[in-house]
Amino acid sequence: MIRTMHYDTHTSGLPDPEFQPGFYDGVTLKRVLAWVLDTAVIGTLTVLFGFATLFVGFFFFPVVFLALSVVYRITTIAAKSATPGMRVVGIEFRNREGHQLTPGEAALHTIFYLISLTFFLPQVISWGMMLMTQRRQGLHDVVLGTAAINRPRL
Repeated sequence: MIRTMHYDTHTSGLPDPEFQPGFYDGVTLKRVLAWVLDTAVIGTLTVLFGFATLFVGFFFFPVVFLALSVVYRITTIAAKSATPGMRVVGIEFRNREGHQLTPGEAALHTIFYLISLTFFLPQVISWGMMLMTQRRQGLHDVVLGTAAINRPRL
């Protein structure tokens, strides 16, 4: 059980993976599960938007899906440092100081995440990094200094 965080003061304010590996145990799989849940929610919202616009929205399905994805991710990460899917699986984002993400950091994280999804090579590199780095960070996480961790319990 994770009670408090011991911060790695040499490199960042994130929990130290050597002293507290529990913060990073299973995070990659949980990120995948959270992504599936969030994508299902965004897809459902997109379909509802299509019906609400009397089917006109379906002609612009990819654009509407992308727009809803951006709004969904930025607002939910800015509010609680995690999307609803991430909350269900018990993970959240932390910035390099170990704090929850600010609205600006949430926007940058979302933009960098979407850019990495757009191109094949960054996406492959990102997944490889999530599997191999101590903090299970993707490419966009390393660039921004963020990490997904198991939610601390008080």
